[in-house]
Amino acid sequence: MATSAISTGIRFEGAIRHLPLKRICDIFFSLLALTLSLPLTLPLMLIIRLSSRGPAIYGQLRIGRGGRPFMCYKFRSMYANAEHRLQALLESDPALGAEWQATRKLKKDPRITRIGTFLRKTSLDELPQFLNVLKGDMSVVGPRPVVAEEIAVHYGPKANKILTVRPGITGVWQVSGRSDTSYAERVALDEYYVDHRSLWVDLKLFSKTIPVLLTRKGAY
Repeated sequence: MATSAISTGIRFEGAIRHLPLKRICDIFFSLLALTLSLPLTLPLMLIIRLSSRGPAIYGQLRIGRGGRPFMCYKFRSMYANAEHRLQALLESDPALGAEWQATRKLKKDPRITRIGTFLRKTSLDELPQFLNVLKGDMSVVGPRPVVAEEIAVHYGPKANKILTVRPGITGVWQVSGRSDTSYAERVALDEYYVDHRSLWVDLKLFSKTIPVLLTRKGAY
């Protein structure tokens, strides 16, 4: 039984779950994905830099396996003053404030740039997360990587189970409606994955991810 308290305020009490073959598959697939996407990655980085002020890739602190924080990489899809824009909007519109509290997302988010909307709809903003997979922060398939506040507010005792495995780029939530699901449903889907995970389950979830990306359902 492992217990760790970290600076984010998240306390983890659980047994880390290891699947060595899954880790080998993660490394192989990430190297393949990063290599094949290189001709797309470089133009995207240039477009992002030219479209608005700020870096092409940004990192946000998320909570990983064992309750350990890590910097989760994404192509920047928001304006540089995104948090200021969000706070001003939530304070001025109670309905949007309620939407944010319930889902941690906004269907019409003023923080997102024009190229950012395209990146999110196609999930191309998550390509840099294959670097996280190589580093061992994430897996290709797993629960959603979330910030400490979400775990403190929404997860409760279920955090100890969900944090026994690495978060993933894709997973049950991503093929089950994504942002159209409630937060309680998202937590339940992550818990379901931990209870049933296997390489066969990962393969099925990955195969379902491609048509979801093409239809863009629940992506915003």
